[in-house]
Amino acid sequence: MSDYQRYFVPGGTFFLTVVAYGRRPILTTEKGRDFLRAAVTSVRERHPFSLVANVLLPDHWHLIVQLPPGDDRYSLRIKLIKSKFSERWLEVGLPEANVTKSQRNRGERGIWQPRFWEHTVRDEEDLERCADYIHWNPRKHQLVERVRDWKWSSFHRFVKLGHYEIDWGGTAPPSVNDACDWGEPTSQ
Repeated sequence: MSDYQRYFVPGGTFFLTVVAYGRRPILTTEKGRDFLRAAVTSVRERHPFSLVANVLLPDHWHLIVQLPPGDDRYSLRIKLIKSKFSERWLEVGLPEANVTKSQRNRGERGIWQPRFWEHTVRDEEDLERCADYIHWNPRKHQLVERVRDWKWSSFHRFVKLGHYEIDWGGTAPPSVNDACDWGEPTSQ
């Protein structure tokens, strides 16, 4: 068993990657998008956070969240978002992947991978690197020819704020070509 421990910083900013179970391409479906949006909205009402940047891909979701001062419970928020999404998914009769008996005994369902990946954003330069990675991700996965063509991303908000030109991302930004795995699903 792993002895991995998460790093909690009250009021911190975190880059997170959440993956659909078995890398099933359910997240960019109409119901997947609707259920995720509703889950995020519901959780933010009781446990506020700022969604700094995000990109939704068919089988995983990258996001950067900023927590309120004194609050370090990003794990709670992800757990609740996944739970609310799963509840709605199953409520309307959509299929889940098979899980092992052990997973089922722990209450896990075949909708989300049991854990998620996190990175504590250290400073403004690190935040920019994380946002670049998020917005580059649809190109990385060859889902679009141009970053601006991916619908489910905060990229256009960043363009409006002046952080990017509309044609940004013609090639991979140097900031994302490092050894970090970004919590990406690795098997195809």
